[in-house]
This record gives sequence, structure tokens and C-alpha cells, in this order.
Amino acid sequence: MPTDMDVVALHRFVTEAGRSWAEVTVVDAEAVGPRHALNVCRARPAVVVSGADPAELARGLAGWRRTLVVESAAGLSTVDPADAVARPWSEPGAILCLAEQNFAPEGEGWALPDDDFAHREGMIAVAEVRALVLARLGPRPGVLIWDVGAGPGAIGVECARLGAAVVAVERDPVQCVRIIANASAHGVDVRVVEAELADAGELPRPDAVFVGGGGPDVVRRCVRSGARRIVVATPDLDRVVPARDALLEAGYEVEGSQLSAARLTGGTLLATNPVTVLNGRKKA
Repeated sequence: MPTDMDVVALHRFVTEAGRSWAEVTVVDAEAVGPRHALNVCRARPAVVVSGADPAELARGLAGWRRTLVVESAAGLSTVDPADAVARPWSEPGAILCLAEQNFAPEGEGWALPDDDFAHREGMIAVAEVRALVLARLGPRPGVLIWDVGAGPGAIGVECARLGAAVVAVERDPVQCVRIIANASAHGVDVRVVEAELADAGELPRPDAVFVGGGGPDVVRRCVRSGARRIVVATPDLDRVVPARDALLEAGYEVEGSQLSAARLTGGTLLATNPVTVLNGRKKA
């Protein structure tokens, strides 16, 4: 944690940069590690980072719309991350990472009602499934999660509401528009990659991955990411065993559950379609 003297210096830096101390998140990269600090910058709209290298931080922000205010021997410099990577920094100090637009998660709780998201009928992970998936993914500040085959992005948006940085990979352009709309409606930032995972290019290494679309080939690509946790949800029983085997072959311990909720509607219990959730955890 920063000392009282450090906090005073950071407070002065934030003020000189034209921001309010109340609106920023403070991260000490030396204490929590540069990757944790980077993921907070990917997830939050205004972050003050101490103890980080500006070029290294900027390199990790490729794909996120951010601006950096860097304290150095030359004074305060406002730069685009692409410029910050190539620029030599003399005695760098604190860094203020700012999103192009301000955002803040709205409301409380998780596993939100299905109707809280714009979606195509039958193309959303229902709340009961999301509750289990979120528990398995463990979203929190400082981690990065991939939402693969994201659909309308309900899982990714909920992860972002809990503080995680999120990359949503979705091939359908209409669904990509829904992801952006849902993220905006819930006050979070989700990076959207419109592509199949195989064509998505180099993505930042995730801590956890949710696979909501695609067969075992997609799961195999996900295990190559090195994520500690991979969660797969599918209504298709034919995909359960191949997905489980792909996780086992990559050294993951695998558990599974089939969920079938019955919702009370007008005094009648109506069953939702069953979904199997596989939870893969990388062995230590």
C-alpha cells in the first residue's frame, strides 16, 4: 500500500492532471504486480498507477481506448498508448490511465434478470446458469476474462460489473452491437473482438475463460491461452464429452453439472432448457 507521503504526492499529481481524487482508482504496481495493475486499467475509467513502467503499461493497453498522463522528469505528458510505447521516459513517476468515456457499474448484485440484457430469444445464458458460471470464473479487479462465443455478452458484462477486465470474442456482427449496447447500459467497458477465436489474432493472456459457443476445437484453442480456469456451458450433450476430454488432455481438473431451472410464472413452474456447465481448473 502507498505510504501517507505517497498518497499526498499521488493526490497532487491527480489534481495537476485535472481530475478529482474521488473519481480515480489507485493501484500500486509494485505491491500487486504489473499485470494486476494493467487489468485494472483495462477495466476502470480512471486509474492512478504507481511503480509501473509507462511503456510496459501502454503496450498492454493495445485494443483499449485509453489516454495516459505520465509524470516524469520533463513534467506531465499526455500521450496515446501507441506513442507511449516508443517514447523514452526519464525518471517516470505516477501514471494516470483514462478511458475516452466515463463509465461506472450500475446497481448491485449479479446473475441479473435475463431481460436486463438486449438479446435474441434463446441466445442468452439464463440467470441460473450465469450464477454458476460467474462463481466458477471468479471475476474480480486485477484479472482478465475472455468471453468466447459471447452472444449478447451477458457473461462478459457481469464479469466487468464485478471488476474484471473482459475481452468478448463473437463472430456475429449483430451480437457484437448487442454486447456494446449491454456494456454501455450496465456502465462497464468490454473490449469486443468481432471474429472467430481462431481469427481473433493475439489476445492478452486471460486468467479465466468462458466458452459459450463453439465445439471442442474452440476449447482446445482456449487451453493454449494458459488460463487457470476454463468454464464451458453448452445445451448440446454431444459436445460435453469432447469438451471435457480437451480439458483433461491439457492438464485441467474437470467438474461438471447440468442445470435445469423451473421458474415460477403466473403460479406455474416452467422449465428452462437444461445446460451442462464444465469447470476446468489448471492443476498447480
